[in-house]
Amino acid sequence: MSALLTLLSAIDRILYAVIYPLVVLFSLLIASMVSWGVFSRTVLDQPVFGLEELVLLAAVWLYMLGAVLASRERSHLSADFTQIIFSNPKVIHGFHLLAVVISLTMAVFFATWAWDLLAWGLKKGQATTVFQIPLYLSQASLFAGSLMFILYLLRDLLTELLEFFQGNHQQHSPAADDVQNEG
Repeated sequence: MSALLTLLSAIDRILYAVIYPLVVLFSLLIASMVSWGVFSRTVLDQPVFGLEELVLLAAVWLYMLGAVLASRERSHLSADFTQIIFSNPKVIHGFHLLAVVISLTMAVFFATWAWDLLAWGLKKGQATTVFQIPLYLSQASLFAGSLMFILYLLRDLLTELLEFFQGNHQQHSPAADDVQNEG
């Protein structure tokens, strides 16, 4: 199981090296395009047609990749009240394990639905009005994001299983691992 975690960690490092710069790039692009759109509409009195199409495409990818980064760092929203109610670490990890299994199940459903949407988009060949950008480019973000969610949830499942059965009851944080590995 630790060999699989090592493989997932290697994949994680590659994904992070690709995703983080994309998130920064999409953020800068969206801010620039929206600023230009507002400036050109209000000051120049010349709206930029099609700018919304580009902003929307970048925003969808930004949202999905940002959610993947949150999943990677386990900083997504959660309502973990088990540590308040229970003091037994086994019970707490049991609930964490259950939460990961439910999340993984939902992520598989989400990936299936995202694939169906992407396949439908590829079949229909729809495109945006101004720039004729294929809609499947934005639909692909849902499928790609869901696959990465599954990857990180598999990592979380393996980690929780190890912690549950080995009695290692420390909180795991990939971001903390990165800092330790760099130092």
